[in-house]
Amino acid sequence: MLRFAAAALAALTATTALADGNLPDLDGKEVVVATENAYPPLQFIEPGTGTPIGWEYDAVAEIAKRLNFKVVYENTSWDAMIPAVSQEQYDMGMTGITIRDDRKEKVDFSDAYMTSEMIMMVRGDEDRFNDAASFAADEDLLMAAQPGTTPFYVGVYDVLDGNEENARIIKFETFGAGVQALRTGDVDLVLTDSTAGNGYVAASEGALKIVGEKLGTEDFGFIFPKGSELVAPINAAIADMDKDGTLDALNKKWFLDYKLGG
Repeated sequence: MLRFAAAALAALTATTALADGNLPDLDGKEVVVATENAYPPLQFIEPGTGTPIGWEYDAVAEIAKRLNFKVVYENTSWDAMIPAVSQEQYDMGMTGITIRDDRKEKVDFSDAYMTSEMIMMVRGDEDRFNDAASFAADEDLLMAAQPGTTPFYVGVYDVLDGNEENARIIKFETFGAGVQALRTGDVDLVLTDSTAGNGYVAASEGALKIVGEKLGTEDFGFIFPKGSELVAPINAAIADMDKDGTLDALNKKWFLDYKLGG
């Protein structure tokens, strides 16, 4: 179950407004945002229209409206996003990025805008295992993972043996490719946060299901080059949206009302 974090305001500068609608004005500044468009329902390409949509697009549009800045989106791969943002090729990045200490060495994070749980997604007819221990015990079972992501590291260190080159981990460039491999039987497990996993399961008409206990939680945040002046005002906007119910409304729209593939 998702919970939305209230941003910590103590770190904001004296000129940054509190979450009471009195937010800073960025005077129409252009902000270039990197996105992957491969992580539904946070951000993805809508089937049939080719339009980028999702929770993060709606959230950033609302943040931009409240802070008065213009958003320019540029698509990039996940493995390139953090290095590119750290090198100031983009002003900001979004793709359901887990806030982690090792990443904080390269980029600055916003306050958490969402907390999600790590879950195990399998085919609907899977009966060979029902939790992490029984998956790990069967050497014939394979896991899909996107290198450098939290699900990858959870799979390596919490499910398997700590070997990042374990042959049972089949690596894919995108999360969606791993899910497709699961559907076709090329792999047997996809680890994902509940944000994406529950959406895929709901849209699968029984082809996918969740098994086992939750494997921990993760906080999502936007990323910025180190020292970015955007962090404080965006944190203030996140807090404002949490306070007035906007984040809850986005939660309902994208995780309850919207049906992937519907």
